[in-house]
Amino acid sequence: MDAVSVRSSGPLKIVAKGMQMSLDYIKIRRALLSVSDKTGLIELATALDKKGVELLSTGGTAKTIRDAGLLVRDVSDITGFPEMMDGRVKTLHPMVHGGLLALRDNKDHINAMRKHGIEEIDLLVVNLYPFEETVTAGGDYNDCIENIDIGGPAMIRAAAKNHEFVSVVVDVKDYQVLLKQMDVNDGATTLNFRKKLAQTAYALTGSYDAAVSTWMAREIGISAPRRKVIAGTFVQEMRYGENPHQSASFYSNGSGRPGVSTAKQHQGKALSYNNINDTDAAFELVSEFDPKDGPTIAIIKHANPCGVAHGSSFLDAYNRAFQCDQTSAFGGIIALNGTLDGETAEQICKIFTEVVIAPHATDEAKAIFAAKKNLRLLTTGGLPDVRQGGQTWRQVAGGYLIQDRDNGFINQEDIKLVTKRAPSDIEMRDMLFAWKVAKHVKSNAIVYVKDGATVGVGAGQMSRIDSTRIAARKAQDMAKAINLEKPLTIGSVVASDAFFPFSDGLLAAAKAGATAVIQPGGSMRDEEVIKAADELGLAMLYTGMRHFKH
Repeated sequence: MDAVSVRSSGPLKIVAKGMQMSLDYIKIRRALLSVSDKTGLIELATALDKKGVELLSTGGTAKTIRDAGLLVRDVSDITGFPEMMDGRVKTLHPMVHGGLLALRDNKDHINAMRKHGIEEIDLLVVNLYPFEETVTAGGDYNDCIENIDIGGPAMIRAAAKNHEFVSVVVDVKDYQVLLKQMDVNDGATTLNFRKKLAQTAYALTGSYDAAVSTWMAREIGISAPRRKVIAGTFVQEMRYGENPHQSASFYSNGSGRPGVSTAKQHQGKALSYNNINDTDAAFELVSEFDPKDGPTIAIIKHANPCGVAHGSSFLDAYNRAFQCDQTSAFGGIIALNGTLDGETAEQICKIFTEVVIAPHATDEAKAIFAAKKNLRLLTTGGLPDVRQGGQTWRQVAGGYLIQDRDNGFINQEDIKLVTKRAPSDIEMRDMLFAWKVAKHVKSNAIVYVKDGATVGVGAGQMSRIDSTRIAARKAQDMAKAINLEKPLTIGSVVASDAFFPFSDGLLAAAKAGATAVIQPGGSMRDEEVIKAADELGLAMLYTGMRHFKH
């Protein structure tokens, strides 16, 4: 049976049942506050003071509390040592750590506290030096080193370890939660509450150390350190994962990269696991296209593009992207590389769409979407830099695969002409467009483009010729659906994310109507493929870069 324990205004009372003992309610009498982020500090300190809690603090935190007219003791007064070494040493002392670590039901610990004059600390409130903010702001090596907190993590870990007796708060969001807990428990906290605080505390110190070690590895040029840690901050819990029987949640890595993790949601129900995955794919794809080059829209379904197009306006771009595969676009995700306007919003509303994401949206567009309660509108404030570095993680049984983000980019001068016929200017422009899209299509990827719009996409097939044929067949189906005399692949160009291992894929693309091809090259049968292209009068370019996406 469980033990019952109560700490009221008198000494701790423990009632043991059987052989078990549990410490449940611990009244907070003394708190140590030492924070870098002063948000909510005065409100918290004032509330604690009104509850009769003695306040201890350090440096700038103590000054802020004292300036607010509250009584606070400096940690240096209880340690007998002043802060020294530019604040590097101030809380690393037995008078502090003894007060945090002492087991209150252990006679030896209690006797040691009495012998050395150590006072109990029932509550620790700490947030850490802004290391990640310093790195993000471009701080030099020494600045970043100076913003590595030492005393804070040491105290946090001590208090969290001793959560049977000590409450530890490391997040401003938990200030009011703490005060509410004290309100309903006569100034005390419950063991279950302290356990939750301790878990949050260890997660913070773990992610903090991960940020430091990742930064240091990068600074000293270690690409594959012996140990590597991934950390994130909770954003939301999903109703389920890819399927209803799978639980899921969403975490941000704090990089600030514009996208689904930083976006503002203006309307609609919470995003699902699949929504977030597909929205990220859509926005990363459309960000390949510089807004200076004109409006571009991408329509995504199951993380693959089913339509991407440039246009004279976003309305024009949407109509042209939609024309690639109207069937798959139903229930899809739409991404823009600029500001969503009302005219485009009206057109989008004509079919069911799950999510629309854009850097910005006009008030008119927001008002139009407001009538579609199930449609989510996200704005990000900007586009990510697709050439920026970073890493991607994928879990496998027993481990992780870590790689650099695919930020590969080619300029026109990087491309090698391998056929007798050179492409026209229009073909060249379309091939570069198709190549950017192919980077975001699951392998084996084949993308047909005509006049700055995809007209056929083949994705995720086990053989390249299958992707080539599927993309062409989709174009044929669309031609029938919208009453075209011939499929739009006639007179198109085609991009392949990897080389054609045989000439059959190239022949299939030519049969579909492609007149020019862009591919990495590098097959043992390159000469055979080039010969076939020459015989068909195709222009073919080699990029020397592959874009597998599994």
